[in-house]
Amino acid sequence: MTGLRARLLVAFVAVTVLGAAAAAWASASAAGTALVSAAQEQLTAALAGQIGAVAPELTYPPDQASLDRLRVAAGPDTLVTFAGLRAADGAITTFDLGAVRTAARDGNRLVAQRVDADGRPWLLIATPVVITALDGTRTPSGIEVYAARDLTAVDRQVDGLTRSAARTAALALPLAVLLALAAAGSVLRPVRGLRDTARRLAAGDLDARAVPRGRDELTDLTVTINEMAESLARMQADARRFAADASHELRTPLATLAAVVDVLESATADLEPDARESARMAITEVGRLTRLVEDLVEVSRFDAGTARLRVEEADLVGTIRDCLRARGWTSQVTLDAPAELRMPLDRRRVDVIVANLAGNALRHGGPPVRVRVAATPAEALVEVTDGGPGLPPEVLPHVFARFWKRDPARARTPGSGLGLSIARENARLHGGDLTADADARFVLRLPRAVRS
Repeated sequence: MTGLRARLLVAFVAVTVLGAAAAAWASASAAGTALVSAAQEQLTAALAGQIGAVAPELTYPPDQASLDRLRVAAGPDTLVTFAGLRAADGAITTFDLGAVRTAARDGNRLVAQRVDADGRPWLLIATPVVITALDGTRTPSGIEVYAARDLTAVDRQVDGLTRSAARTAALALPLAVLLALAAAGSVLRPVRGLRDTARRLAAGDLDARAVPRGRDELTDLTVTINEMAESLARMQADARRFAADASHELRTPLATLAAVVDVLESATADLEPDARESARMAITEVGRLTRLVEDLVEVSRFDAGTARLRVEEADLVGTIRDCLRARGWTSQVTLDAPAELRMPLDRRRVDVIVANLAGNALRHGGPPVRVRVAATPAEALVEVTDGGPGLPPEVLPHVFARFWKRDPARARTPGSGLGLSIARENARLHGGDLTADADARFVLRLPRAVRS
């Protein structure tokens, strides 16, 4: 229950069900109260009418026969008292009449009280019989009438109303679920769009944009993300333009500097030891700067879309063997390949890829370093492995990132941090790809039908 959709669904259904239940309970309670009140009024009015029909015919003080007559007129479950006389019938004698008797006597009026006995609801009614003179004066006669009326039927009606309300609330549940699904979908649809856009931006696709719809908070967020993406794209374009401009501007002075260094290198044998050491350091740094500028120029070509393949029909195995031999790695790298694998390829770019992969394996991995070549009818596979510890999970996503080095503290290590990025760009320029896994197993895939 951690997804936003599930939480919205549960919240919406809970609110709807609670609201329906509260409304049903309130309606049932109000209807039940009204029903009970109406029943009580009806029962008390009926008893008063029954007493009023007989009371004028009674003799005062009444005898036992008058009390019996009044009891019969008042109906079953009735008690009529006067001084020491009483006439009783039914269940009225089982109730404690103290409370209603006191209330009726104190107020000299009809009093009703709801009680429960043996699991059944009853209405106890107590009323004094009053003598009304011709001038309207009302005088208590001393006769008291007590009656018990069964409210079971009324309670059943109230229970029926409650069950009906509960069923009505339950019927609202499926509708609430459907409405919740619709509401969650309308809310989450733009959220999913923003999520997909954010993922594309995180993956490097700075052209990703979300389409704003409506005028709510999500629309404002969509506009903000689009503005952020435009800023990132503009910053990336500025950075690439700067790198391209700087690298091109540096090529000419670097070429001059390289020529001077070549002269200096030929004369180092005649220099004093301190001067010779300084000269060799300058030669090394100029070489590193030259390679960095060459890598930046190459990257700028990929970014500008001006990098081109020079495809020729060549032997892939021979190209790899030449790469290893030219760098003196044949004794350190085991080549496991068929005798020949001819296919269209750009020899220079394949040389760059293999030199980068084998060089990294020798510098950062461990022996044995192996290069395996295989082929299918559709593509050629070049796999480079080493006996090193492999790539940690946190390193793997950044292996092909530009200027990324596994250990930032080793900033002076050979390489510009562009080698693997350039290698993969060269692979993709062929229509293939370059991948890596946690075992530091790099696999170059080259289609055997390369477009020129």
